Amino acid sequence: MKKMNSVVMGAVLGLALVAGAAESAKTDVLRETGSAFAQIAKQALPAVVFVDVETTVEVPQYGYRYQPFQDSLGRRGQLAIPQELEPKKYSQEGQGSGFIISKDGYILTNNHVVKDADRITVTLGDERKFSAKVIGSDPKTEVALIKIDDPHELPYLELGNSDELEVGEWVLAAGNPFGLSQTLTAGIVSAKGRSEVGIAEYGNFIQTDAAINPGNSGGPLLNVDGEVVGINTAIYTRTGGYMGIGFAIPINQAIQIKDQLVKHGKISRSVLGIYIQDVDEELAKSFGLEEKGGILISDVVEDSAAEEARLEEGDIIVEMDGKKVGKVAAFRNRVASTPPDSTLKLKVFRNGKYKKISAITKEMEGGGVVADSGLLEKIGLSVDALDGDAARQLGCGGEQGVLVAEVGQDSPAWRAGLKPGQIIASIDRKPIGNVEEFMQALSEVEDGRVLFLVADGRGSRFVVVSIE
Repeated sequence: MKKMNSVVMGAVLGLALVAGAAESAKTDVLRETGSAFAQIAKQALPAVVFVDVETTVEVPQYGYRYQPFQDSLGRRGQLAIPQELEPKKYSQEGQGSGFIISKDGYILTNNHVVKDADRITVTLGDERKFSAKVIGSDPKTEVALIKIDDPHELPYLELGNSDELEVGEWVLAAGNPFGLSQTLTAGIVSAKGRSEVGIAEYGNFIQTDAAINPGNSGGPLLNVDGEVVGINTAIYTRTGGYMGIGFAIPINQAIQIKDQLVKHGKISRSVLGIYIQDVDEELAKSFGLEEKGGILISDVVEDSAAEEARLEEGDIIVEMDGKKVGKVAAFRNRVASTPPDSTLKLKVFRNGKYKKISAITKEMEGGGVVADSGLLEKIGLSVDALDGDAARQLGCGGEQGVLVAEVGQDSPAWRAGLKPGQIIASIDRKPIGNVEEFMQALSEVEDGRVLFLVADGRGSRFVVVSIE
């Protein structure tokens, strides 16, 4: 019996030792993870900057001009005539984040952080302050490039490859939420290729649950090697704060924009000149395609790159440059991001057979040209010319209308529900064909309210916007 008790006690002791070893192993894993995060913070945070912006805002002022008058009975008085006075100017401050990408002071951030800035002050992790200048920005992708000058070499971040990022990988978001500088949060990649979230016209966002809050905009999203894989840009929220869904611009896309801004001072985009739609299961069966997927050409624009390449209505594009095309928004982004006059190698399904076609892209008309005016500023809206690829996707037959490029937060347009990427097809029930007609129709509005017909991919609806 004693021998039996000894055996049992030995077994229990052995299990306890195994359990203790297992717990110790778990603790070691946590300790190693924490140590890795701490090392990333030491490497990265010196190159993460606080961006302080000062913008001049003009507020319209109204008053009366008094004019003497005399009526038919000889009575005299003062007639009050309404008039617009000199607008008052106020200084408005904003804050955001950015990160240094080269030892000579180039900094990536978001367009909305530095837009219309009169003064930009950049504060480094060591509290040094620099005046920054805007090299260029691109509202259509929300990327901006600014620069500071320092005779000494500046700390900078290594850039990773966002194409290699996998869903489920650890990522860390660095920035200055609510003005709290040098903040680091951790999470995972929740999804990739988010292109229809209404943040920017050409979106291909990384979704993450790493905490991103107001002030984080423009800061880096880092992988476990401390390399930048994205630019923190926006959050989905119903409260104004973190709700577990944040979006970052892939760094590969941002670097394409940066390179164009440095070399050419502007952004040029390509267009094929086709109306397109996604291929679902029913369409795939109708066209004899074995599985759903691909981009169906529903129309080809006259004198376009697509027409010159002899693409046809009813063609289904399944690959571009050897890679599957994905959905409409992703395909449109890929085409637009290639330089004009690029040759795209397309694999097309036509009449039951696969065919290889090369198409030389053309420059998008109106690329980077944003229409703006005092009235648009009051509404909080910027519009751009509508390219053929977007029109039918968003439910606008033909190339009729203008594209919403930007919507100011808390503006009348924002409160009415307008979002970047939507199409405005008419104003006060008058159809609009281009930016010029849009501006003309807007200038004819008299009662302080504008009735827009808006298409957003789910159909068309009327939206009333009050002009402040």
